[in-house]
Amino acid sequence: MEKYFKYFTIFFLPFLVYSQETISGKILFKSDNLDYPIEGANIYWLNSSQGTVTNQEGEFSIEKTANNSKLIISYIGFVNDTIQVKEQNYFNHYMRVDDNDLDEVTLVKKKNPTQRIYSMAQNVVLISEQELLKAACCNLSESFETNPAVDVNHSDALTGSKKIEMLGLKSPYILITEENIPMVRGASQAFGLSFTPGTWVESIQVTKGMGSVVNGFESIAGQINAELKKPLNDIPLFLNGFYGFDGRIEMNAHLNEKVSEKLTTTFFLHHNRRDKKNDKNNDGFLDKPLQDQNNFLNKWQYTDAINGIVGFFNIRYLDDEKIFGMNNNESRNVWNGEISTKRFDSSFKLGYVNPNLPFQSLGVQLAYSSHDQNSLYGFRNYDINQNSFFSNVVYNSIITNTQNKIKFGLNYTSDVYDEILNRRDVGRKDNSFGGFFEYSFDNFNNLNFVAGLRYDTHNNMGSFFTPRFHLRYTPLERFTVKASYGQGRKIANIFAENQQMFFSNRSIETIDSELGNSTYGLNPEKATNYGLSLDKGFNLLGGQGNFIIDYFKTDFDDKVIIDFEYPGIVQIYNSTDKKSYYQSFQAEIIYSINRFNLTTAYKNYDVQISYNDGIKSKPLQPSEIFFLNIGYESQNNDGKLWKYDFTLNRVGKQRLMRNPRDTASHTNPHTFINAQVTKVFSEKFELYAGGENLLNYKQENPIIFSEDPSNSLFDASIIHGPIFGASFYAGFRFKILN
Repeated sequence: MEKYFKYFTIFFLPFLVYSQETISGKILFKSDNLDYPIEGANIYWLNSSQGTVTNQEGEFSIEKTANNSKLIISYIGFVNDTIQVKEQNYFNHYMRVDDNDLDEVTLVKKKNPTQRIYSMAQNVVLISEQELLKAACCNLSESFETNPAVDVNHSDALTGSKKIEMLGLKSPYILITEENIPMVRGASQAFGLSFTPGTWVESIQVTKGMGSVVNGFESIAGQINAELKKPLNDIPLFLNGFYGFDGRIEMNAHLNEKVSEKLTTTFFLHHNRRDKKNDKNNDGFLDKPLQDQNNFLNKWQYTDAINGIVGFFNIRYLDDEKIFGMNNNESRNVWNGEISTKRFDSSFKLGYVNPNLPFQSLGVQLAYSSHDQNSLYGFRNYDINQNSFFSNVVYNSIITNTQNKIKFGLNYTSDVYDEILNRRDVGRKDNSFGGFFEYSFDNFNNLNFVAGLRYDTHNNMGSFFTPRFHLRYTPLERFTVKASYGQGRKIANIFAENQQMFFSNRSIETIDSELGNSTYGLNPEKATNYGLSLDKGFNLLGGQGNFIIDYFKTDFDDKVIIDFEYPGIVQIYNSTDKKSYYQSFQAEIIYSINRFNLTTAYKNYDVQISYNDGIKSKPLQPSEIFFLNIGYESQNNDGKLWKYDFTLNRVGKQRLMRNPRDTASHTNPHTFINAQVTKVFSEKFELYAGGENLLNYKQENPIIFSEDPSNSLFDASIIHGPIFGASFYAGFRFKILN
């Protein structure tokens, strides 16, 4: 109890701090019936030097004065206003556009494709729809190619699937949500990112380090949240066609209907398939699978702005088929595979904002999903069905003024796994119930922090506290320091999360040969993550930029090891000596001038894993990565323009596991180049074409013993680069705007 009392004392001591009486509020402007916050508006008392500026959300807080009751609000492009302050402590104010300065107003609404959210205590990168359009971005797994926040790698030599990593940790350690509802977890970890089409996505928020306690206890490396397009703001019709010269075809259609003044709905339809067989390296195996996917989503949105009510209801169905393996089925020793996935999702969200006290709000989230995967991997069957229920209730308010905000609530999660590996039942049930409390302080100037604590009871993990803390401090103009600390824990779904082990004939050895308890005979994983970020803005040659340094370290108290070190076997066991750690360093420069945008980054990883036979660096983990992205837009000529994008990734050496056919201990560094050109004919129509891996880099002999798939050393899971080589694509986008 002394430890938990320490958490409460450190995190919630700010409640004891004296607060002067202040006036708080929000400054906005209205356009197309939507509210936009104004960042950087000046707020000061009449005939006084006492003032402040609004943050990125348009919020401000200023101390009351004894002899002055008139506030001046000003911002370039808008008419200056004088507000008579009487008894109120909080108000929203809408500024009026200055008709003589319309160009400046346009700048308020324009945003860079990728933004660092400087005003937040958390380390958050916002990837907009414009950033997603800079690459093929057919699905969520391909949405990070033009941004250094997340690493994208190939998962195996047969399915063409891509895996993501952040801070050196793979996706199971990242909380992946859609509209803040858990989406890619458990049974969907291996392929779930490919189940959300890129055209459905409005924006992506990437949080480095521990996220908020509101979102649960499972995130360790961070959170990736995809916001889908909202019916209220969507256009009547959107069509997208994509053709990849590897035989991949995609079609997307969005149909939006305004049912009434308050009710709007959008239907999202997606289809992709590949019928063409590719075997460029002539190893007898398909380089990319034959596939067919149909995906349907219907979103409803109810908005009653006067009474402060907004609600969402989603229903979704997916049918995905993949066929992979040998190109010639007439061989005596045939190694073929098939993955059939059917998934159903439904969710309901209701939000209420008190119209008279807009800092008070209540949110309810409910979600149900059923994920059913039946698969054959050569000579091994693996089937998994996961039924999940998620619920979350969050209340937001303030203490005294909007400088001091609180969130608290409850959530309940249930997961039922029916999992069968070669006729062996390894299923389980997880139930967790928890409560959380989060306090945030913001002086709307140079300091804000968020301190949170949650307590959960889990049927397979017991009861535990989860503390998390984030801090932002701006000691100098355009220089920001951020720090974070937190803990996370999860149960390792050792088969669902590591299906690459099935792309081989390796025998699987676990600590409990009978998998006798509900967590495969393994302890839950537990880790502590802490990080520091420095951000300095600068001006250069008429342009603006930022120089950013991020450092994060994750220490594991208890870690599940998936050990591929020796050919022919994969061993699964716990490492409890607290010696496994993930250390990442990133230096990044973001620079914009005229219509050029440049992002360059250097990333360095030091990842050490405690194996049964000693501590080793993580296999297939690049020691360093150099990243460069350059984007350019031509002058807008009555709606017509060109867009160009170029991305380079220089990947450093990676440690290899033992290979019976290759004595090399490390890979050689290699370079990938992607590029895309878009011709915009009008707001309604555009064409795009591009290429990936333009230097045609290919991993040599990616499948060990490809000529003898019945050999116990057959292995297609040791992948450190692309199999296919250079690929090209083209597509179109068509919109009906009103």
